[in-house]
Amino acid sequence: MGTDIRPFRIEIPQADLDDLHRRLAATRWPRQLPGGTRRGVPVDRLRALAEHWHTGYDWRAAEAGLNRFPQYLTEIDGHDVHFLHVRSGRPDAVPLVLTHGWPNSFVEFSRLIEPLTRPATGGPAFDVVVPSVPGFGFSAPPSDTGWTPKRVAGMWVELMHRLGYDRYGVQGGDLGAYVVPEAARLAPDRVIGAYVTAGLGIPSPADVPTLTPDEKAAYDAMMSADWVTGVDHHALLRAAPQTLSYAWQDSPVGLLAWLTQKFTDFGTSGDPLDEVIEADLLLTNASVYWFTATSGTSAWPYYDSTSSGWPEGQTAVPTGVYSGPPGFRRLAERDNTITHWPTDNPGRHHFPAMDVPEAMAADLRAFFGPLAR
Repeated sequence: MGTDIRPFRIEIPQADLDDLHRRLAATRWPRQLPGGTRRGVPVDRLRALAEHWHTGYDWRAAEAGLNRFPQYLTEIDGHDVHFLHVRSGRPDAVPLVLTHGWPNSFVEFSRLIEPLTRPATGGPAFDVVVPSVPGFGFSAPPSDTGWTPKRVAGMWVELMHRLGYDRYGVQGGDLGAYVVPEAARLAPDRVIGAYVTAGLGIPSPADVPTLTPDEKAAYDAMMSADWVTGVDHHALLRAAPQTLSYAWQDSPVGLLAWLTQKFTDFGTSGDPLDEVIEADLLLTNASVYWFTATSGTSAWPYYDSTSSGWPEGQTAVPTGVYSGPPGFRRLAERDNTITHWPTDNPGRHHFPAMDVPEAMAADLRAFFGPLAR
Protein backbone atom coordinates (compact mmCIF):
# COMPACT_ATOMS: atom_id res chain seq x y z
CA MET A 1 0.00 0.00 0.00
CA GLY A 2 2.86 2.40 0.74
CA THR A 3 1.77 6.02 0.45
CA ASP A 4 -1.51 5.25 -1.30
CA ILE A 5 -4.59 7.20 -0.21
CA ARG A 6 -7.66 4.97 -0.34
CA PRO A 7 -11.28 6.16 -0.25
CA PHE A 8 -13.22 5.09 2.85
CA ARG A 9 -16.88 4.98 3.83
CA ILE A 10 -18.40 4.10 7.16
CA GLU A 11 -20.52 0.99 6.65
CA ILE A 12 -21.39 -0.64 9.96
CA PRO A 13 -22.83 -4.13 9.37
CA GLN A 14 -26.50 -4.48 10.28
CA ALA A 15 -25.59 -7.41 12.52
CA ASP A 16 -23.46 -5.05 14.66
CA LEU A 17 -26.32 -2.58 14.92
CA ASP A 18 -28.75 -5.36 15.86
CA ASP A 19 -26.31 -6.57 18.51
CA LEU A 20 -26.09 -3.07 19.99
CA HIS A 21 -29.87 -2.84 20.23
CA ARG A 22 -30.08 -6.30 21.81
CA ARG A 23 -27.52 -5.37 24.46
CA LEU A 24 -29.25 -2.07 25.21
CA ALA A 25 -32.56 -3.88 25.68
CA ALA A 26 -30.96 -6.43 28.02
CA THR A 27 -29.23 -3.92 30.32
CA ARG A 28 -29.12 -4.89 34.00
CA TRP A 29 -29.68 -1.57 35.71
CA PRO A 30 -28.11 -0.87 39.11
CA ARG A 31 -29.88 0.69 42.07
CA GLN A 32 -29.56 4.43 42.51
CA LEU A 33 -27.09 5.19 45.29
CA PRO A 34 -27.77 7.94 47.83
CA GLY A 35 -26.07 11.22 47.13
CA GLY A 36 -27.26 11.81 43.55
CA THR A 37 -24.71 13.20 41.12
CA ARG A 38 -21.99 13.06 43.79
CA ARG A 39 -21.96 9.29 43.23
CA GLY A 40 -21.81 9.52 39.44
CA VAL A 41 -24.28 9.67 36.57
CA PRO A 42 -27.82 9.24 38.00
CA VAL A 43 -29.69 6.11 36.91
CA ASP A 44 -32.76 7.94 35.63
CA ARG A 45 -30.65 10.29 33.51
CA LEU A 46 -28.59 7.54 31.93
CA ARG A 47 -31.61 5.30 31.47
CA ALA A 48 -33.35 8.01 29.44
CA LEU A 49 -30.26 8.53 27.27
CA ALA A 50 -29.80 4.78 26.76
CA GLU A 51 -33.48 4.39 25.84
CA HIS A 52 -33.05 7.11 23.24
CA TRP A 53 -29.97 5.30 21.90
CA HIS A 54 -32.08 2.15 21.64
CA THR A 55 -35.38 3.45 20.23
CA GLY A 56 -35.02 7.07 19.12
CA TYR A 57 -31.48 7.64 17.86
CA ASP A 58 -30.93 6.80 14.19
CA TRP A 59 -27.40 5.51 13.58
CA ARG A 60 -28.01 5.11 9.85
CA ALA A 61 -28.88 8.81 9.59
CA ALA A 62 -25.77 9.72 11.58
CA GLU A 63 -23.67 7.39 9.42
CA ALA A 64 -25.00 9.04 6.26
CA GLY A 65 -24.26 12.46 7.74
CA LEU A 66 -20.66 11.53 8.46
CA ASN A 67 -20.31 9.99 5.00
CA ARG A 68 -21.16 13.37 3.47
CA PHE A 69 -17.54 14.22 4.25
CA PRO A 70 -14.94 12.66 1.93
CA GLN A 71 -12.98 10.11 3.97
CA TYR A 72 -9.79 8.19 3.33
CA LEU A 73 -7.25 5.77 4.76
CA THR A 74 -3.50 5.94 4.29
CA GLU A 75 -0.65 4.09 5.95
CA ILE A 76 1.79 6.22 7.96
CA ASP A 77 4.41 4.89 10.35
CA GLY A 78 3.09 1.38 9.81
CA HIS A 79 -0.48 2.26 10.84
CA ASP A 80 -3.60 2.99 8.83
CA VAL A 81 -4.79 6.53 9.50
CA HIS A 82 -8.41 7.46 8.88
CA PHE A 83 -9.06 11.08 7.94
CA LEU A 84 -11.64 13.46 6.55
CA HIS A 85 -10.49 15.81 3.79
CA VAL A 86 -13.05 18.49 2.98
CA ARG A 87 -12.02 21.12 0.44
CA SER A 88 -13.64 24.54 0.37
CA GLY A 89 -13.37 24.95 -3.39
CA ARG A 90 -11.69 28.35 -2.98
CA PRO A 91 -8.21 28.77 -4.45
CA ASP A 92 -7.10 30.92 -1.51
CA ALA A 93 -8.31 28.45 1.13
CA VAL A 94 -6.11 27.90 4.18
CA PRO A 95 -5.29 24.22 4.80
CA LEU A 96 -6.07 23.34 8.42
CA VAL A 97 -5.57 20.16 10.46
CA LEU A 98 -8.04 19.63 13.32
CA THR A 99 -6.95 17.22 16.07
CA HIS A 100 -9.61 15.81 18.38
CA GLY A 101 -9.32 15.01 22.06
CA TRP A 102 -10.26 12.22 24.46
CA PRO A 103 -12.88 10.78 24.96
CA ASN A 104 -13.85 12.25 21.64
CA SER A 105 -13.29 11.29 18.00
CA PHE A 106 -13.44 12.95 14.60
CA VAL A 107 -17.14 13.42 15.45
CA GLU A 108 -16.00 16.37 17.59
CA PHE A 109 -15.68 18.51 14.45
CA SER A 110 -18.71 17.34 12.48
CA ARG A 111 -20.58 20.61 13.20
CA LEU A 112 -17.49 22.79 12.65
CA ILE A 113 -16.44 21.66 9.17
CA GLU A 114 -19.11 23.43 7.16
CA PRO A 115 -18.66 26.84 8.86
CA LEU A 116 -14.94 26.54 8.08
CA THR A 117 -15.22 25.41 4.47
CA ARG A 118 -18.20 27.66 3.60
CA PRO A 119 -18.10 30.69 5.90
CA ALA A 120 -21.24 32.81 5.94
CA THR A 121 -19.28 35.99 6.67
CA GLY A 122 -15.92 37.41 5.64
CA GLY A 123 -12.51 35.98 6.28
CA PRO A 124 -10.70 32.97 4.90
CA ALA A 125 -12.19 29.62 4.05
CA PHE A 126 -10.35 26.44 4.98
CA ASP A 127 -9.51 23.14 3.39
CA VAL A 128 -10.12 20.96 6.43
CA VAL A 129 -8.26 17.75 7.30
CA VAL A 130 -9.53 15.80 10.31
CA PRO A 131 -7.40 12.74 11.12
CA SER A 132 -8.47 10.15 13.67
CA VAL A 133 -5.71 9.78 16.25
CA PRO A 134 -4.26 6.23 16.28
CA GLY A 135 -6.36 4.04 18.56
CA PHE A 136 -9.45 6.20 18.07
CA GLY A 137 -12.32 5.46 15.69
CA PHE A 138 -11.32 4.05 12.33
CA SER A 139 -7.55 4.60 12.66
CA ALA A 140 -5.48 1.54 13.53
CA PRO A 141 -4.50 1.21 17.19
CA PRO A 142 -0.85 1.57 18.23
CA SER A 143 0.94 -1.73 17.79
CA ASP A 144 3.40 -1.08 20.61
CA THR A 145 3.90 1.07 23.69
CA GLY A 146 5.82 4.31 23.90
CA TRP A 147 3.51 6.41 21.72
CA THR A 148 3.64 10.17 22.26
CA PRO A 149 1.92 13.29 20.92
CA LYS A 150 5.18 14.00 19.07
CA ARG A 151 4.84 10.76 17.15
CA VAL A 152 1.26 11.64 16.23
CA ALA A 153 2.38 15.11 15.15
CA GLY A 154 4.94 13.53 12.85
CA MET A 155 2.18 11.50 11.26
CA TRP A 156 0.13 14.66 10.65
CA VAL A 157 3.13 16.42 9.07
CA GLU A 158 3.57 13.46 6.73
CA LEU A 159 -0.17 13.37 5.98
CA MET A 160 -0.24 17.04 4.96
CA HIS A 161 2.85 16.51 2.80
CA ARG A 162 1.14 13.54 1.18
CA LEU A 163 -1.93 15.68 0.47
CA GLY A 164 0.23 18.28 -1.26
CA TYR A 165 0.03 21.07 1.32
CA ASP A 166 3.24 23.05 1.82
CA ARG A 167 1.81 25.58 4.30
CA TYR A 168 -1.01 24.94 6.76
CA GLY A 169 -2.39 25.63 10.20
CA VAL A 170 -2.82 23.19 13.07
CA GLN A 171 -5.56 23.17 15.69
CA GLY A 172 -6.22 20.98 18.70
CA GLY A 173 -7.82 20.80 22.11
CA ASP A 174 -7.49 18.32 24.95
CA LEU A 175 -5.15 15.64 23.53
CA GLY A 176 -4.90 17.78 20.40
CA ALA A 177 -3.41 20.61 22.47
CA TYR A 178 -0.39 18.37 23.08
CA VAL A 179 -0.09 17.38 19.41
CA VAL A 180 -0.30 20.92 18.01
CA PRO A 181 2.89 22.36 19.60
CA GLU A 182 4.81 19.25 18.54
CA ALA A 183 3.72 19.71 14.93
CA ALA A 184 4.90 23.33 15.05
CA ARG A 185 8.28 22.27 16.39
CA LEU A 186 8.64 19.49 13.83
CA ALA A 187 7.72 21.61 10.80
CA PRO A 188 8.08 25.35 11.54
CA ASP A 189 8.68 26.01 7.84
CA ARG A 190 5.26 24.54 7.00
CA VAL A 191 3.03 25.30 9.97
CA ILE A 192 1.81 28.91 9.80
CA GLY A 193 0.20 28.95 13.22
CA ALA A 194 -0.77 26.76 16.18
CA TYR A 195 -4.23 27.16 17.68
CA VAL A 196 -5.42 25.50 20.88
CA THR A 197 -8.82 25.77 22.51
CA ALA A 198 -7.44 26.13 26.05
CA GLY A 199 -4.80 24.84 28.44
CA LEU A 200 -1.86 27.22 28.00
CA GLY A 201 -0.42 29.27 30.83
CA ILE A 202 -1.80 27.09 33.64
CA PRO A 203 0.20 27.96 36.78
CA SER A 204 2.62 25.37 38.10
CA PRO A 205 2.92 24.84 41.87
CA ALA A 206 6.01 27.06 41.75
CA ASP A 207 3.98 29.82 40.06
CA VAL A 208 1.17 29.91 42.62
CA PRO A 209 2.97 32.09 45.21
CA THR A 210 3.75 34.66 42.51
CA LEU A 211 0.20 35.05 41.18
CA THR A 212 -1.59 38.37 41.33
CA PRO A 213 -4.92 38.45 43.20
CA ASP A 214 -6.87 38.20 39.92
CA GLU A 215 -4.69 35.34 38.72
CA LYS A 216 -5.04 33.53 42.03
CA ALA A 217 -8.83 33.88 41.90
CA ALA A 218 -8.90 32.42 38.38
CA TYR A 219 -6.58 29.60 39.44
CA ASP A 220 -8.69 28.74 42.49
CA ALA A 221 -11.86 28.70 40.38
CA MET A 222 -10.21 26.41 37.84
CA MET A 223 -8.88 24.01 40.46
CA SER A 224 -12.36 23.63 42.00
CA ALA A 225 -14.08 22.93 38.67
CA ASP A 226 -15.57 19.51 37.91
CA TRP A 227 -13.07 18.80 35.13
CA VAL A 228 -10.29 19.02 37.72
CA THR A 229 -12.04 17.51 40.76
CA GLY A 230 -14.17 14.90 38.95
CA VAL A 231 -13.31 11.28 38.19
CA ASP A 232 -9.55 11.07 37.63
CA HIS A 233 -9.43 9.44 34.22
CA HIS A 234 -5.68 10.02 34.04
CA ALA A 235 -5.12 7.72 37.00
CA LEU A 236 -7.66 5.13 35.85
CA LEU A 237 -6.31 4.90 32.32
CA ARG A 238 -2.70 4.81 33.51
CA ALA A 239 -3.44 2.00 35.92
CA ALA A 240 -5.72 -0.53 34.24
CA PRO A 241 -7.16 0.34 30.82
CA GLN A 242 -7.22 -3.32 29.79
CA THR A 243 -9.29 -4.26 32.83
CA LEU A 244 -11.73 -1.41 32.35
CA SER A 245 -12.08 -2.02 28.62
CA TYR A 246 -13.81 -5.39 29.21
CA ALA A 247 -16.82 -3.62 30.70
CA TRP A 248 -16.77 -0.78 28.18
CA GLN A 249 -16.71 -3.12 25.23
CA ASP A 250 -19.20 -5.67 26.59
CA SER A 251 -21.86 -3.25 27.79
CA PRO A 252 -22.93 -0.26 25.68
CA VAL A 253 -24.55 1.26 28.77
CA GLY A 254 -21.27 0.83 30.65
CA LEU A 255 -19.49 2.71 27.87
CA LEU A 256 -22.23 5.35 27.73
CA ALA A 257 -22.03 5.90 31.48
CA TRP A 258 -18.28 6.47 31.31
CA LEU A 259 -18.54 8.88 28.39
CA THR A 260 -21.44 10.73 30.00
CA GLN A 261 -19.48 11.07 33.24
CA LYS A 262 -16.51 12.63 31.47
CA PHE A 263 -18.50 14.87 29.13
CA THR A 264 -20.39 16.10 32.20
CA ASP A 265 -17.14 16.70 34.10
CA PHE A 266 -15.82 18.64 31.10
CA GLY A 267 -18.64 21.17 31.20
CA THR A 268 -17.50 24.64 32.18
CA SER A 269 -20.79 26.42 32.86
CA GLY A 270 -22.66 24.18 35.28
CA ASP A 271 -25.48 23.79 32.75
CA PRO A 272 -26.91 20.28 32.25
CA LEU A 273 -24.99 18.36 29.61
CA ASP A 274 -28.04 17.88 27.38
CA GLU A 275 -28.46 21.67 27.23
CA VAL A 276 -24.86 22.14 26.10
CA ILE A 277 -24.26 19.32 23.61
CA GLU A 278 -27.06 17.69 21.65
CA ALA A 279 -27.82 14.14 22.77
CA ASP A 280 -27.60 12.73 19.23
CA LEU A 281 -24.10 14.16 18.84
CA LEU A 282 -22.99 12.51 22.08
CA LEU A 283 -24.54 9.24 20.92
CA THR A 284 -22.80 9.43 17.55
CA ASN A 285 -19.47 9.71 19.35
CA ALA A 286 -20.43 6.83 21.67
CA SER A 287 -21.50 4.74 18.66
CA VAL A 288 -18.13 5.29 16.96
CA TYR A 289 -16.37 4.07 20.10
CA TRP A 290 -18.71 1.08 20.34
CA PHE A 291 -18.60 -0.06 16.72
CA THR A 292 -14.82 0.37 16.41
CA ALA A 293 -14.03 -1.23 19.79
CA THR A 294 -11.72 1.64 20.70
CA SER A 295 -12.66 2.39 24.31
CA GLY A 296 -9.47 0.62 25.42
CA THR A 297 -7.13 1.43 22.52
CA SER A 298 -7.81 5.16 22.95
CA ALA A 299 -6.22 5.03 26.43
CA TRP A 300 -2.61 5.05 25.16
CA PRO A 301 -1.94 8.77 25.90
CA TYR A 302 -2.51 7.99 29.57
CA TYR A 303 -0.99 4.58 30.17
CA ASP A 304 2.37 5.66 28.80
CA SER A 305 2.48 8.68 31.13
CA THR A 306 3.60 8.83 34.73
CA SER A 307 1.46 11.80 35.76
CA SER A 308 -0.87 14.41 34.30
CA GLY A 309 0.60 17.64 32.99
CA TRP A 310 -0.38 20.67 30.95
CA PRO A 311 0.55 21.19 27.28
CA GLU A 312 4.03 22.56 26.70
CA GLY A 313 4.48 25.75 24.76
CA GLN A 314 6.46 26.45 21.62
CA THR A 315 7.91 29.57 20.04
CA ALA A 316 8.52 28.24 16.53
CA VAL A 317 5.28 29.72 15.14
CA PRO A 318 2.55 32.09 16.40
CA THR A 319 0.02 30.67 18.86
CA GLY A 320 -3.68 31.43 19.19
CA VAL A 321 -6.01 30.42 22.01
CA TYR A 322 -9.80 30.17 21.87
CA SER A 323 -10.33 30.80 25.56
CA GLY A 324 -8.38 31.18 28.75
CA PRO A 325 -8.40 33.31 31.92
CA PRO A 326 -6.97 36.72 30.97
CA GLY A 327 -4.28 36.62 33.64
CA PHE A 328 -2.88 33.33 32.45
CA ARG A 329 -1.69 34.92 29.22
CA ARG A 330 1.26 36.38 31.13
CA LEU A 331 2.35 32.88 32.06
CA ALA A 332 1.67 31.44 28.62
CA GLU A 333 3.86 34.06 26.97
CA ARG A 334 6.92 32.64 28.70
CA ASP A 335 6.80 29.64 26.36
CA ASN A 336 4.65 30.79 23.43
CA THR A 337 4.49 33.63 20.93
CA ILE A 338 0.87 34.55 21.64
CA THR A 339 -0.79 36.64 18.93
CA HIS A 340 -4.43 35.83 19.68
CA TRP A 341 -6.02 35.48 23.13
CA PRO A 342 -9.64 36.75 23.23
CA THR A 343 -11.31 36.85 26.63
CA ASP A 344 -14.95 37.00 25.53
CA ASN A 345 -15.43 33.95 23.31
CA PRO A 346 -18.63 32.04 24.16
CA GLY A 347 -18.62 28.45 25.28
CA ARG A 348 -19.92 26.17 27.98
CA HIS A 349 -17.78 23.11 27.41
CA HIS A 350 -14.24 21.80 27.08
CA PHE A 351 -15.12 20.89 23.46
CA PRO A 352 -16.36 24.20 21.97
CA ALA A 353 -16.58 22.73 18.46
CA MET A 354 -19.55 20.69 19.71
CA ASP A 355 -21.07 23.52 21.76
CA VAL A 356 -20.51 26.71 19.71
CA PRO A 357 -19.15 25.67 16.28
CA GLU A 358 -20.00 28.95 14.53
CA ALA A 359 -18.19 31.00 17.18
CA MET A 360 -15.17 28.73 17.04
CA ALA A 361 -15.07 28.94 13.24
CA ALA A 362 -15.14 32.74 13.44
CA ASP A 363 -12.28 32.73 15.93
CA LEU A 364 -10.20 30.38 13.78
CA ARG A 365 -10.66 32.79 10.88
CA ALA A 366 -9.62 35.71 13.09
CA PHE A 367 -6.38 33.96 14.05
CA PHE A 368 -5.37 32.33 10.78
CA GLY A 369 -6.55 35.08 8.43
CA PRO A 370 -3.58 37.42 9.01
CA LEU A 371 -1.11 34.51 9.04
CA ALA A 372 -2.22 33.27 5.63
CA ARG A 373 -1.58 36.52 3.80
